[in-house]
Amino acid sequence: MNVPANLKYTKDHEWIKVDGDVATIGVTDFAQSQLGDIVFIEIETVGETLAKEEVFGTIEAVKTVSDMFMPVAGEVLEVNPKITEQPDVVNKDPYGDGWMIKVKISNPAELNELLSPEQYKGTINE
Repeated sequence: MNVPANLKYTKDHEWIKVDGDVATIGVTDFAQSQLGDIVFIEIETVGETLAKEEVFGTIEAVKTVSDMFMPVAGEVLEVNPKITEQPDVVNKDPYGDGWMIKVKISNPAELNELLSPEQYKGTINE
């Protein structure tokens, strides 16, 4: 299972990459593998400021629909246009072209509450 060392993770299988006060957020390789073939992604929160652990969108696979949760509080700045046109890009490249949203972080201290790659690996290997 691919768990890049340069990212932080949530127990709900989202990843976050921070660049200054802007974060890119997506779902992990483990999450996409558990979901199976992703067929639709709905994110209608651009321009909204959401709290940590609030739902920012849904991801639909052949088997199920799952909510996606904010790793940290912030304003949703952008949705990846590729995931709307080709949702299966998340299956192929969850940490690259398959990112979900970009967020302006409201409370950088919340980043300290996220899981390290090693901690996240422990949650998926249980």
